Amino acid sequence: MIGWRAVLCLLLAVCGGALAQTFPLKPVRMIVGFSPGGGTDVTARAIVQALSEGLGQRVIIDNRPGANGVVGTEITAKAPPDGYTILMVNSGHTVNPGMYKKLPYDTIRDFAPVSLVMTISNLLVIHPSLPVKRLPEFVRLARARPGAINYGSGGHGASSHLAMELFKRTAKIDLVHVPYKSGGVSATALLAGEVAVSFNTIPSALSYVKAGRLRAIGVSSLQRSISVPDVATIAEQGYPGFSASGLAGLVAPAGTPVEAINRLNAEVVKLLKQPKVIEQCLTLGLDPVGDTPAEFAQFIRTDMDKWSRLTRELNLNME
Repeated sequence: MIGWRAVLCLLLAVCGGALAQTFPLKPVRMIVGFSPGGGTDVTARAIVQALSEGLGQRVIIDNRPGANGVVGTEITAKAPPDGYTILMVNSGHTVNPGMYKKLPYDTIRDFAPVSLVMTISNLLVIHPSLPVKRLPEFVRLARARPGAINYGSGGHGASSHLAMELFKRTAKIDLVHVPYKSGGVSATALLAGEVAVSFNTIPSALSYVKAGRLRAIGVSSLQRSISVPDVATIAEQGYPGFSASGLAGLVAPAGTPVEAINRLNAEVVKLLKQPKVIEQCLTLGLDPVGDTPAEFAQFIRTDMDKWSRLTRELNLNME
């Protein structure tokens, strides 16, 4: 006679196999916690068609902006864990835990990582009026003129703000922070010479660099960006390990069946190898990744630890 444990294991195996073969049976909702047209939304739309084709079901983007992604993230955390709701996250997913005194979810406990989809490198760009052309020259100038050089950002706690504060500590220089209402306003201020330097995403800065209106002196990722291979990383210019890149990744509510997570992951990894998707990503200044759920989980933990330490040092607390 077959024991009840053996029967249970057999049923679980059959059900799991059925889910793996049938998921998804209906459209999948991809929540984006930011407005249409923003960087995270653009990233989501860069992959949504290919993901829909791979899954054999429509993937529908649902924009839920608010509180640096917190609104959309909370909605995802409370969604049924069945694989039919996923969330496109950006760097706010790992920065917010260190900035907000209380979040309506737990970034680690309440989500199941699917994959790191893209990294979004920042360019360290300077106004051409600065009499330097390379990063070491800029650092020497900043050390010679402590507190005299202004840098712009998209606001307190924005990725451009945190990236520069991390670089200030790494390079041991003193720059004055000028926060603006958004990254776009900050970029305009840099072009106008109101500030001398800033970290801007590659998509927002590349055209100005090519036109000679800004000068790129470093890339914030550990590896050179495929989009700007001639610009050296900050890490290779004397600051080993420096990394302050943005991210775009997919997570699902905790408890989502592993079969659904694995299917979603497999389709993401596959689509990021498609030439048309790669070309579109590089045009947007995005570097495709596509890793495993376990690798993305470790990435999230490491990134959270790094930004939490920095936000504590800066005393950046949001209600």
